[in-house]
Amino acid sequence: MRAPRKLTKRLKFLTAIVAGLAATLAYTDSLCAAGPSAAGLWDQSDENGHSWFLIFEHDGVYEGAIAKMYFKPGEDPHPICTSCSGEQKNAPALGLTIIKGMHRNGLMYENGTILDPRNGLVYGAKMQVSPDGQRLTLRGYLGIELFGQNQVWKRLPDDALSPNEVPPNLVPYWEALQRQSDRKMTNGGSPPKNNGPKSMQPMH
Repeated sequence: MRAPRKLTKRLKFLTAIVAGLAATLAYTDSLCAAGPSAAGLWDQSDENGHSWFLIFEHDGVYEGAIAKMYFKPGEDPHPICTSCSGEQKNAPALGLTIIKGMHRNGLMYENGTILDPRNGLVYGAKMQVSPDGQRLTLRGYLGIELFGQNQVWKRLPDDALSPNEVPPNLVPYWEALQRQSDRKMTNGGSPPKNNGPKSMQPMH
């Protein structure tokens, strides 16, 4: 009878260890999932131009599209992506989805791609949201991440874009963003802080 009792005690002990590990992993996962989301409106500005982007969740991954464009004198106010391929060939730049396939891991978004609409090239990409949710560091790279380039975007208020400015293909995602913002306010939250668009230079 002693052997079965010892075996039972060992099994109980192992079960307790496994349960503890499972609880620890669940807690770690909850911490990774916590924190501000990349979803929302972002301001991007550098020597190549100035645009606003809408980042949203779609089919379990995060994507980003051009939501508003600022043009310099003499520039085409209705550019199209002549160098794009597939369904995006000759698509209007406004509303064009350029960030695709980003998988969230806490504040990090990985294994995605970013399209350069100027030349149609697609780069590997990753993103990271700052702990306060107000900055987004986007890194694009060709082949090796080490030789990539960073851009830092600034978050805009969810209502910075008026309804009549939203590109038609982005309306469902923009409306979902407004509903999320309304829920935050209802629950006693406050809208994201923003100091207005600022010029930002890419970081190497």
